[in-house]
Parts: sequence; structure tokens; C-alpha cells
Amino acid sequence: MHKDLKTLYKEKIVPSMIKDFGYKNIEQVPKVVKISVNRGLGEAAKNSKELEASLQEIAIITGQQPTINKARKSVAGFKIRDGMPVGGSVTLRKEQMYTFLTKLINIVFPRIRDFRGIDVNGFDGRGNYNIGLKEQLMFPEISYDEVNQLHGFDISIVTTAKTDEEALALLKGLGMPFKTT
Repeated sequence: MHKDLKTLYKEKIVPSMIKDFGYKNIEQVPKVVKISVNRGLGEAAKNSKELEASLQEIAIITGQQPTINKARKSVAGFKIRDGMPVGGSVTLRKEQMYTFLTKLINIVFPRIRDFRGIDVNGFDGRGNYNIGLKEQLMFPEISYDEVNQLHGFDISIVTTAKTDEEALALLKGLGMPFKTT
């Protein structure tokens, strides 16, 4: 396994991106700012044990205690009242962010069944990348026996890149396994 992502970024990615994109200053090179891990619970929001188990899973996976997201307004069709818990989220920065990204690239993606790479269309037009994972079992910390119900995650990788091409180059350099078409 290679060095950690921070060293890889400084030694390999920065010089290569300066050459490819013609940046005049090292501060113009895009970098990963934060990673948000988010989970909406839907029906499980009514069950406090399910909510607690879900928040515990997020804490185990990310190494940080999640905040509870509450409904901002009532929606009668979904039987949701204002202030009800509807999910949990974590924002990772600095060392925890790099640790999570390393785990995502080197451990989680290879454990996905029939994995052929992540979609290149997950960019939002401003240099940020969004991935949705369908289940939590691909994380090594989660034991199959302890899972009551499969819940997915939304992972947002926020970068300082101005365009999607710059962000794609940055994430490819970090080792993200994108689909080749």
C-alpha cells in the first residue's frame, strides 16, 4: 500500500495538476475540503431503537458522533411532524476525512459485489462529488449479525475545484476507481 493520501496529494497530485491545468500558484490546486456522510431513515424514524442503531453505525464507520437531522416542516403524506428525527449526518475534515477516504477507496469499494467503478456523472457542476451506497455491510466495522435492516448512505466529497474536470483529475489522482467508458 502506498503512503497516506495527504503525502500522495502533496508529492504527486499537486505537481501533476499544476502541469496539466497550468496553475500559477500552488494554492490554486484543488483540494478536498470535507466529506459529508448522510443517512435518511424514512420509516425507521418512528422507531427510536432503529434510530439509535443507525446513528451508532454511522459513528462506528466514520469515527465521529453524528448529529440528528430533524424534519423542518410537517408532511402529512409521510406521517412526519415538524421536529421529528429523520436521519443523521457527519461532516469529516482534516485527518478523519483522509482516513475515511483511504478506507473508502482501498477497502469499501473493492468489497462491493460486481464493482466496475463509480459513476463519473456524480459531479454537481461545481467540483463536488456525490456517491450513494445501498448498504452498510461493505464497511469492515459492521458485522452482518448485528444489522437489523439495510440502510444506505449518501457521501458528498466537497473540493475547492472550480470545474468538474479539475475535481475528476483530483479524485482520480487520489485513487478513486471511476468507470472507464
